[in-house]
Amino acid sequence: MTSPATPRKKPTQARSLATWNAVLEAAAHILRKAGPGAVTTNAVAERAGVSIGSLYQYFPSKEAILAELVRRMKQDMIEDFAEVLDNRALCAGPLPELVLALMRAGCKHHARDPELARRLEQIEVDMQLDAELAAMKATISARFVQLLRSLGVCQPEVASRDLGAMTMGMAHAALLSGDDDFEALAHRMTRAALGYLDGA
Repeated sequence: MTSPATPRKKPTQARSLATWNAVLEAAAHILRKAGPGAVTTNAVAERAGVSIGSLYQYFPSKEAILAELVRRMKQDMIEDFAEVLDNRALCAGPLPELVLALMRAGCKHHARDPELARRLEQIEVDMQLDAELAAMKATISARFVQLLRSLGVCQPEVASRDLGAMTMGMAHAALLSGDDDFEALAHRMTRAALGYLDGA
């Protein structure tokens, strides 16, 4: 993605927020139904029921719109993981229960909207990280490194990277095969993660 992937500005008033949300929802609909090639600023503006000028007030390109959808997905993931990581009783309990809860949290955005999540994760691979998205990824990584360190895992930074790659690969494989049983996926990822941690 070579065009600007950062919004020109973010809305502060109710009317501008409604336009912002309408643009993002329209882009998500087009992306879900027809893929990234069908997402153009003109198509998004038409679907959202706003003028192209209004769209350009906030988003300089389709890449900026798609990047904002990726940011939304990442923010949802941060909140889903935080719900588990902030649960002291769960973090102090049996490791298999904690890992399963984390894997369920990691699957939530897929379960909410499988096709949109699949499309956005494909887009994210080719995206240039801006400061905000990089900070979001760093936040998730830091929480997992902290958890692994508290569990006594050697080289927690490496373990966090390995586990993230392993579970993401499993999730992508499931999505590409059309598997939408996310509870079963969470259990498979849990077994894989526990196997890794047992040898770490």
